[in-house]
Amino acid sequence: MTYKLTAPCHFGLEKTLSFEIRRAGGENITVKDGRVDFEGDESVIAKANITCSVAERVGIVLARFTARTFDDVFENCKAIEIERFAAKADKLHIVKGHSLNSKLTSIPALQRTIKKALVIRMQGAYKLHTLPETGAVLPIHFLLMKDEMTVTLDTSGEGLHKRGYRAFSNAAPIKETLAAGIVDLARVRENDTVIDPFCGSGTVLIEAALKALNIAPCLNRGFAAEKWSFTDKRVWADAREAAKAAVRTECGFTAYGYDIDPQAVELTAENARKAGVSARVKVQERAIRDFHYISGVSKVITNPPYAERMGETDEVREIYRTMGDVLLPRGDSEIYVITASEEFEELFGEKAAKNRKLYNGMIMCRLYSYNK
Repeated sequence: MTYKLTAPCHFGLEKTLSFEIRRAGGENITVKDGRVDFEGDESVIAKANITCSVAERVGIVLARFTARTFDDVFENCKAIEIERFAAKADKLHIVKGHSLNSKLTSIPALQRTIKKALVIRMQGAYKLHTLPETGAVLPIHFLLMKDEMTVTLDTSGEGLHKRGYRAFSNAAPIKETLAAGIVDLARVRENDTVIDPFCGSGTVLIEAALKALNIAPCLNRGFAAEKWSFTDKRVWADAREAAKAAVRTECGFTAYGYDIDPQAVELTAENARKAGVSARVKVQERAIRDFHYISGVSKVITNPPYAERMGETDEVREIYRTMGDVLLPRGDSEIYVITASEEFEELFGEKAAKNRKLYNGMIMCRLYSYNK
C-alpha cells in the first residue's frame, strides 16, 4: 500500500532530506519550508526512519483541510479512516501540536477536539461504547498553519534525533539531526580526517563518522510503527539488514575531538563507543589556544560557544579571535563553523566563502564555510 508521507527537518536542510528520502525509495517528492512530502509503502517508511540523518520524524498524512472553526476540525477528523491503522484496543495519543497564524489558537482545545472525533470514529467502526486503550500507542501530530490543518500519524515515536548513543550531554549541545546536516553540507567523505576543536559531547564527530562509514543513524533503535498491528515486522527487519550490509568497513576516515573540559572529553569518548565508532574518534583535553593542525586534516567542523547559548559576550569574542589565530591560514583544509554571532567573520579575521542560515533550536544561526 502506498501512503502519503511527510518528514519535518531543520530549516535549511530540506535539500539534504529530499536526497535521503529519494535514496530510501520515496516518490513524488515535494520540498517545503522545513519539511519534505513524499509517497511510499511500508518499506519506504522503514528505510526513511532507519537511514535518514536529518529527518525529525516520519509521519503518515491522515488529513489536510482548512480549519477556521472547531466544527471544521471535528468533522474533518471524524472523516479520517483511523480504523485502517488502529486496532480496537490501541490507544490514540494526541501529541501536542502547533498553531501558527490561524484563527484557532488553543492547543489543548484542538487536542481535545481531534481526540474526540477520532474516538467517535473508532467507536463506530468497532461498535464499542468504550475503547480499551490497552494496545499499542499511535501518536497523532497536528499542525495548523494559516488555517490549514495537517494531521499525521507518527511512525517514529521518539524524535529521530534520538539515535541511542547520547544518553547524556554537555551544556548547550547541538541536536544530532542538525549536526548531521552540517556534516552533509561539509561533504564529509569516507577518507576524510575531521577535527572539532569544541567537541562537547561529540555529536559532530560521531555524525561525521556515521556518514563516512555509511552507518544508518537510527539502526540501533526502535520505532512506534513496529508495534502496530497493521505493520509487517519482516519489512522492518529487512530494512535493518540492508542497512547493516551497506556499512563501509574499509575506509580511511578519522576524527579528532578537543575540548577544554575533561568531562566533555570523557563524554565524547563514551558516546562514540555507544555509537560504535570509537575506533575512528580520538579525543584529547585541549584549549582552543593550543590547537594546531595535524597532517592530513581535510575538514574542521565545529559548534563553538556563542553568547545566546552560553558564556559571556566578551569571552565568546575572545574565543573567536583565538580561533582565527590558530585556524588561519588553513592550507588545504576546509572550515565549517555554526554560530549565532553576527560578528563572527570580523572577529575570526576572514570572510567566509559562503554562509547559510540554519536554526539551532529556536536560535537563528549561520554556518560559515571556508572552503576551496
